[in-house]
Amino acid sequence: MNMDDMKVIPSPRHLHAAVSNIGHKLLYGRVADLRPMPTQMIGDEPRCSVYRYRPPKDVIPTGPPVLLIPPLASPASCYDLRRGCSLAEHLVGTGRRAYLLDYGMMGFADRAVGLEEWIGEVMPQAIRAVSADADGQPVQLVGWCLGGIFSLLAAADQPELPISSITSIAAPVDTTAMPMTMPLRQLTWLTRGAEATLINMVFGGLPQPVVKRAYQLVGIDKYLLRPFVILANLHNAEFLAQMEAVDHFTNTMIAYPGRTFGQVYRQFFRANGLMNEGIEIGGRRIGLDAVRVPVLVIAGHGDGIAPVKAVHALTRRLAGSPEVRFETAPGGHLGVLTGRRARATTWAHLDTWLDEGTRRHGLRSPRGVPVATIR
Repeated sequence: MNMDDMKVIPSPRHLHAAVSNIGHKLLYGRVADLRPMPTQMIGDEPRCSVYRYRPPKDVIPTGPPVLLIPPLASPASCYDLRRGCSLAEHLVGTGRRAYLLDYGMMGFADRAVGLEEWIGEVMPQAIRAVSADADGQPVQLVGWCLGGIFSLLAAADQPELPISSITSIAAPVDTTAMPMTMPLRQLTWLTRGAEATLINMVFGGLPQPVVKRAYQLVGIDKYLLRPFVILANLHNAEFLAQMEAVDHFTNTMIAYPGRTFGQVYRQFFRANGLMNEGIEIGGRRIGLDAVRVPVLVIAGHGDGIAPVKAVHALTRRLAGSPEVRFETAPGGHLGVLTGRRARATTWAHLDTWLDEGTRRHGLRSPRGVPVATIR
């Protein structure tokens, strides 16, 4: 936010725009266009619904498929936040075959679901379903936060999966570099993670209200200043639309399955397993050095959940990958994925990576035209 936005006396132009935005809000209930991108279901298994995004009428989707992997507890709409700031909209608009994995709602009945299911069953099912729908082509995975980590662990666990490349966005690997986990780490050394077991017994996992409040508390300074920020930006329709979209996203957070929460709590945060010997899943140990596909890592400069240092550490754990690239972009944890500046930063890095990957593997569209030329 610049100083012009904080002027006590608004200019006539700003005043007119503010009145217009308020009127639109009163008439239509919102400023943001929250219509989801149209999709078609191609696979429906327990906790594994896979959708293909429908492109605009004037775009013929071609080339290798892109599968968007959300983190647990986050609605899959993270990739389709609002029109104009939707990664899904961007991907289909540039002629790519775009797909989405949706885990669905979580509740007490899912308390026994663990990493074995997510890594060993759900991820492979989704990847194979997308590859089959795209004429057997290997899949380019794009994962945000834990979605990126799930993508990497699936590739390490089952190297035979049809995966072309992985893009990991805002995925913290080194939990010692996450300031928000410091009190948690100190607590777990005393309790040895017993509180995670208790939470699972009582609630079946982290309830949705707790997940929502935890996300808000990370940006508590912005949350407290929110009324003043809105007042200072009443003239800025894009700013207001983004705040509405983020509010809608936060209000639709999903509960965290209990057993998975306990595993992540102990192995990721307490043991910092991703930076050490790996994660134990179903009696086997999976290390990130077993990833055998190219990986793009993107971190957000203003990310309070996954700081740059915690994300960059991933590049040191991918010894088996033929190519590892690291990029940074502006924005917080959600903003780096789908903020107002993501199109010119994060999405530009992703476009370049996907195009290079297509050429790297010699893949061509069904029409026989290199995907990189279809823009």
